[in-house]
Amino acid sequence: MAIQLVVFDAYGTLFDVYSIGALAERLYPSQGAALSVLWRDKQIEYTRLISLSDPDPQGSRHYQSFWDITRAALRYALARLGLVHTPENEDALMAQYAELTPFPENLGVLQALRQRGIATAILSNGSPEMLQSAVRSADMLGCLDAVLSVDSVRQFKTTPTSYQLVLDHFELAPAEVLFVSSNAWDALGATWFGFTTLWVNRQGLPPEAIGPSPHHTGRDLSDVLKVLA
Repeated sequence: MAIQLVVFDAYGTLFDVYSIGALAERLYPSQGAALSVLWRDKQIEYTRLISLSDPDPQGSRHYQSFWDITRAALRYALARLGLVHTPENEDALMAQYAELTPFPENLGVLQALRQRGIATAILSNGSPEMLQSAVRSADMLGCLDAVLSVDSVRQFKTTPTSYQLVLDHFELAPAEVLFVSSNAWDALGATWFGFTTLWVNRQGLPPEAIGPSPHHTGRDLSDVLKVLA
């Protein structure tokens, strides 16, 4: 089937989660990189812990918004690294997380897809408010047909329910969707779900050692256009 829709993960794919390291370094000299990495790792760990531990298929017992999880992961990372926690520093870092730096090729790729008549969307663990803030600050409001948050189903990726949001919204077959993520685990989950997948391996990491390989691998979002050529 021909690709009718390109769906992007947000954090790490469209928005640089490690760009927070510059502010973290100013607040905690020599610890900025370590803080940003541990913060991100704990954030993802908490999403998995919640989704795996909730007996309710609607995720009502343990679910927390991604914003709250991000704040909790920051507090953990600060404590783990033995860094001084202040409300002022926490608020500054959280405010920066709401407006992460977009990758430079984003707008050009999104505009090229629009010119080709291919629909575009975001599917993210991020809360609706987080995503709207990130999209607005990146000047991407007019470039996307939908911004989908797992908050509506209260389950984080990589649950099948989270990926089903795309099909419910656009009424397409899985193979008609190109799912793009820089997170190898997300690309794997989307491949298992049935999407056509592109792993944007920005960091030159090895592939996951379980499951099928993504259908395509690239180094930045420009490879989306090569896949669709």
